[in-house]
Amino acid sequence: MVLSSDIWVAALMRRAELGGAFAMLLRKGDARAGAVLVKVLNRGEGTTRLYAEATRGDGERVWMRPALSDQEADLDRYIERAIKVDPDIWVVEIEDRTGRHFLTEPVEQG
Repeated sequence: MVLSSDIWVAALMRRAELGGAFAMLLRKGDARAGAVLVKVLNRGEGTTRLYAEATRGDGERVWMRPALSDQEADLDRYIERAIKVDPDIWVVEIEDRTGRHFLTEPVEQG
């Protein structure tokens, strides 16, 4: 069973906050099936990472980095383009001093 986007986002934000990070909803998308982008800021290192859900060839759902830049301005431009393509998208920002993403699903390294 797949959770609706609104419940999944709320759980992610709660995990981050319980872990000592700050989570903020930047954009609310479709409650039932909106795609989610997770932007992670590591203020200590001055880097940012962006994660998006994807499906591998074997059907497994994973998270990947759709843009490999670690510069916040580059990733913000990517998010702006993604919103133009999919207006139902959610955007969650997590600020963590060690750069944790708090995703419990598999994350592809890239």
